[in-house]
Amino acid sequence: MNQRFRTWWQPRRGLAIAEACIIGLVAALSAVFLKVGSGWLGTWRVHTTHLLPTWLVLPAIGLVLGFLAGWLVDRLAPEASGSGIPQVKASLANVPVTLSWRVAGVKLLSAIIAIGSGMTLGRQGPTVQVGAGLAAGMSRWVPTSPDHRRQMIAAGAGAGLAAAFNAPIAGVLFIVEELLQDLSGLTLGTAIIASFIGGVISRLLGGGSLDLNLQLVKSSSQFSIPEIPFFILLGILAGLFGALFNRGIIFSIKFYRRLHISLPWRVALAGFISGVVVAMLPPSFRDNTGLRESLITGDSHPSVAAIAFAAQFILTLIAFGSGAPGGLFSPSLILGSCLGHIIGVSELYITGVGSPTTYALAGMGGFFSAVSKVPITAIVIVFEMTTDFNLVLPLMIVSVAAYLVADKVMPGSLYEKLLELKGITLTKEVAMEGALTKLTAKDVMQKRVETLDAEMSLEEAMQAFARSHHRGFPVVEDSKLVGIVTQSDLLKIRESTNHTFRDRNLADIFLKEIMTSVPMTVSPIHTLSNVLYLLDRHQISRLPVVDRRKLIGIITRADIIRAEADHLNGENATPKLRPEPSYIVYQTRSPSTGRGRLLVPVANPETAGVLLQMAAAIARDRHYEIDCVQVMLIPRHSSPSETQVRTAKSRRLLRQAEVLAKKWKIPLHTQIRVTHDVAQAILETINEQHIDLILMGWKGNTSTPGRIFGSVVDTIIRQATCEVVLVKLGTTPHSKLPTQHGLNAPLPLTELSTQHSFNRWLVPVAGGPNSPLAIKLLPALITLGNDPKIRLTQVFKPSELKPDMSISEQAIRRLMRRRKLSNTVIALPVQANSVAEGVINLVETEGYDVVVLGASREGLLQQAIQGNIPEAIASGVESTVILVRGAIQK
Repeated sequence: MNQRFRTWWQPRRGLAIAEACIIGLVAALSAVFLKVGSGWLGTWRVHTTHLLPTWLVLPAIGLVLGFLAGWLVDRLAPEASGSGIPQVKASLANVPVTLSWRVAGVKLLSAIIAIGSGMTLGRQGPTVQVGAGLAAGMSRWVPTSPDHRRQMIAAGAGAGLAAAFNAPIAGVLFIVEELLQDLSGLTLGTAIIASFIGGVISRLLGGGSLDLNLQLVKSSSQFSIPEIPFFILLGILAGLFGALFNRGIIFSIKFYRRLHISLPWRVALAGFISGVVVAMLPPSFRDNTGLRESLITGDSHPSVAAIAFAAQFILTLIAFGSGAPGGLFSPSLILGSCLGHIIGVSELYITGVGSPTTYALAGMGGFFSAVSKVPITAIVIVFEMTTDFNLVLPLMIVSVAAYLVADKVMPGSLYEKLLELKGITLTKEVAMEGALTKLTAKDVMQKRVETLDAEMSLEEAMQAFARSHHRGFPVVEDSKLVGIVTQSDLLKIRESTNHTFRDRNLADIFLKEIMTSVPMTVSPIHTLSNVLYLLDRHQISRLPVVDRRKLIGIITRADIIRAEADHLNGENATPKLRPEPSYIVYQTRSPSTGRGRLLVPVANPETAGVLLQMAAAIARDRHYEIDCVQVMLIPRHSSPSETQVRTAKSRRLLRQAEVLAKKWKIPLHTQIRVTHDVAQAILETINEQHIDLILMGWKGNTSTPGRIFGSVVDTIIRQATCEVVLVKLGTTPHSKLPTQHGLNAPLPLTELSTQHSFNRWLVPVAGGPNSPLAIKLLPALITLGNDPKIRLTQVFKPSELKPDMSISEQAIRRLMRRRKLSNTVIALPVQANSVAEGVINLVETEGYDVVVLGASREGLLQQAIQGNIPEAIASGVESTVILVRGAIQK
């Protein structure tokens, strides 16, 4: 029965349409509640100024309500900060950002409080996240595919926008233009249904975003050909100010971060400043809706519009940068109407024709287009709010001109830049995502499947299980899949007290009586993302692949993992020629007296000295020998074994390394290899010389598309079987060379007039297998410093009141066993929304010289691809960063 229920609820078009209808209804209700709630609170705030002194009431309300809104977000759902659109965009791009009913509820309540406190933020952005969060929560009720869930989240976001603006067409266009960028029939269908229902319900319940007299707007708007230059000018100004506005948003966020205060106090500070400023302005500025109407209808003086533009511009930057739950749509419309009103009045004064109302409405679309980079959506939103066909051409001119200018001055989406500030980079194609979305079940399934016959007895089935390592078998009848049987099914029968089986011989019970007759299956064209979702949803390890009931294969989690690994390594199904092996043109050998071997590839004379110092410290601690290799790259059309190369400069560098090793009394072997591929040459050296650890440098960034640390480093991390230590040397110079235990000799490799301090060490620790390896390296590496101090830290969410420091305490005990460091090591937690953010803030505020990171549990590259810890920290700090990855079992 359970399997039949699951099969019935598998995603199909009818279910999608039903979901879209419910999502549209719920999103509309939430949008109306947000409008009514924030409007009631705003009315109370304005009314209070008539009873008490304005200079006291507005700052106090802004401070108290701002703190309350920030506290709700910080404690209950940190994902609800800001406008919410970047979070929705990230979720739709398969970034693990939480969208749920909890997030939607917190966003709704905190946005009402923040907007009602008087901060110049909009409610349209929050309704997008609320609609998406409600849709995401609903999608968890039914076992759907990831693509289906993304479509429902997008539909919820569109419905939220449609309900906020009473603009259903704009809701659909916003999904296509900004969020999902998908024109498939199902996506458009669900988006249209949800947005239509959201817009209709919102209008019926009075959820209009602008309480305008539409007849007045229609009668006063006009357009003539001679006005085109003025509309182009308005578009250019909207684009310039829109780009400046976006830059200001980024600056404001970074400024608040430098204050190092919690989210509640940041929002409280923004509310207080907003209250102070508004208290000093004329009373008309306390009601944003009234101010907007007077600007659109042309009743305001240009000086009032100019003051309103400056005040709204600055106050929005102050409010949004704090992380307050509120959007930018409404402020953008107000700023655009101010700018358009000024240009319209000026044009009327110069030419004697034209309508300031038309310019105000066109300015709304232009500024919205410049900020959000969605010109089509901007045109349709204003048109749907006014239903005035006279506005279409002015809107098109201004919106397109503003978009082109803004994108030229500040390219790219504001929402993507906001995500980058949180360490999330949205790329067009992520390697792992490409494997999951491009490959199908047919591409990676196992075609040879062990099956059992439906007429097989239970006794024979038990014997088959005993001979096999499989925990489940598909059951077939005439090559058609009719069921599936698992070890659990057999155990249930043996332990059953049901008289149907209890009194029967095992040889008389057939599989067709005990098997699951309606198993979960996938088709050959199912993508790996859909397969993986079903495996996780139903907590199973394998799925039969069926084509018209015929069993053609089986796919397991291991098959998907293997496909991901092959995709990351650049391996395709088509065979390719193996590159020619590298060729050794120069080498020296020392007596082999060490317990292991450490490889140091040297290429840059400016960094080789420091890398060799680190290698020497590790080699002395572990009694290793050092292999020093220099790789010379040649064109593909030349053979490494036949190409003549000049090695004088490389030999000079290696000879100086030999001098250093002699001083340190460490065996050193050197070689120069000629190759087509640097990574291949290094891997060949690792295998030939039985290397135990490789220590290599990294410049700190890469411009190679699809790579995390660069082509060479990525390949070494993925394929080298030995331990890998990756070093990004810091950029902060230090006047003295590191000295300790005989490593203070001046380095002839370079003059090294500037060097880096190795005294303050920061080591984030977690539960992964590589964290102990990073700790194990510390006693050797800290000998590079004069007076080393080590801080072990664990990053905890701000919501965790009592951090568990057991991992740090275990790490300290491991260090104590290696060396007496009681006065050197401390363990302190740090609170942050992410590990990368916490570590970067620590380095910037407390000035650590070196950060030592162990690769995460999922693997160094896997985490980096998902926008996570290692690469984000290494790129985000100026200090030296050391990344450690353990050996891979062959």
